[in-house]
Amino acid sequence: MKLGISASYLNLIEHDQRGVTASLLIKLSETLAVDLATLSGSVERQNETQLREVFADPLLAADPVPEAEIEAIAAGSPTAARAILALYRALRVARDDSGGIALPSGRRILLPTEEVRDFFNEHANYFPVLEAAAEQLTAELGVTPSETNHAIAERLRRQHGLSIVVGPLPGALRRFDPETRRLSISELVPRESRGFHLAFQLALLESREAVDEMIGVATPSSPEAEALLRVAFLNYIAGAVLMPYIPFHTAAAALRHDMDALAARFGVSFEQACNRLCSLQRSGVRGVPFFFLRVDPAGNVSKRFSAAGFPFARFGGTCPRWVAHAALSTPGVMRIQVAQLPDAATFLCFARAVEGPAARWGEPGPVHVLAMGCDIAHADQLIYADSLDLERAVVGIGLSCRLCDRPDCRSRAFPPLEHRLALDPLTTGLSPYQFEAKK
Repeated sequence: MKLGISASYLNLIEHDQRGVTASLLIKLSETLAVDLATLSGSVERQNETQLREVFADPLLAADPVPEAEIEAIAAGSPTAARAILALYRALRVARDDSGGIALPSGRRILLPTEEVRDFFNEHANYFPVLEAAAEQLTAELGVTPSETNHAIAERLRRQHGLSIVVGPLPGALRRFDPETRRLSISELVPRESRGFHLAFQLALLESREAVDEMIGVATPSSPEAEALLRVAFLNYIAGAVLMPYIPFHTAAAALRHDMDALAARFGVSFEQACNRLCSLQRSGVRGVPFFFLRVDPAGNVSKRFSAAGFPFARFGGTCPRWVAHAALSTPGVMRIQVAQLPDAATFLCFARAVEGPAARWGEPGPVHVLAMGCDIAHADQLIYADSLDLERAVVGIGLSCRLCDRPDCRSRAFPPLEHRLALDPLTTGLSPYQFEAKK
């Protein structure tokens, strides 16, 4: 065999009776011409987490699905797993509609945002076609990162006849008028983000073929999903123009992933640097695999990438013990945590709350927490680990209260769905909910 192992040994591997060594894994990826990330099991783990959420729903819990069967579906039937998840999403939409959450027009909500997030997660937030388009633009600009914004503005003026105006722009941050060739950028946009809007406009005018190609790959199910994908792809190209892959990858390693230093070097915002860091998944020049989450104070998730295999809860809130929530109490300050899930998977996490400008006096500005992290095995490559005792600093978290088995959590908001409550008026425990262990 091309792998240099016997058929009997392969059979033992297939039946989980032998492990796969690192050398064999590398040989397997080379023989099959697939990326190591494809063989990492992160996709199966994410599917398994989401299936566990689905089968824990009280509506479906009359006949409990054993853990072994959930694992078998996730690992052995990934297409069936995705179908189950799609059906469950449709069930939730229908359930929300019946509860009076349909649009006033009566039209059904199709959740195109979830469709777009799924597509980005399936591709580990890395798209070679879009990278190539960005690299072509970067090569033609031929400038250093500190000169990129000016070079883009000049290209827009000279090659496309645009006039660029920064000033009051009620109701928008950027507006392009094709007839007058006027690009307006709101004066509310921070200076480090104005370059991103210029790069977005350049991609809109010059990278249509690459974006159309990716739209064809994604096959969106609705015009709304297509529009969201188009904007997301243009955002991706804009970020890749401002932060070219190889220079950004090199700088990230040299600066040990100091996000403030990275943002300053490339003249971008903190959030833009975080987004770009999560896309460094090129074969042969791969960066540290990170996960990324953007969440508001109400717990609404507006961005989610998981190249690191962090199993985000899909259908509910996150753990209140997770550092992302603590960051809300200290806006602008980086919060760091070594977080361990119930299955012992451990991640170095860092989070910061950032506040955007208010549209007018008296109106609160938008606040978001940007949370990132990676497997603890990569901690030595991050500057944020330097001040931590990685063993003693571990904090136990869960995916969400309804899916967490931790019996002594004082932050628990709900009892776990897979356990029966054990009510005892004679005892007040550490957790608001006492429950029986699974038999």
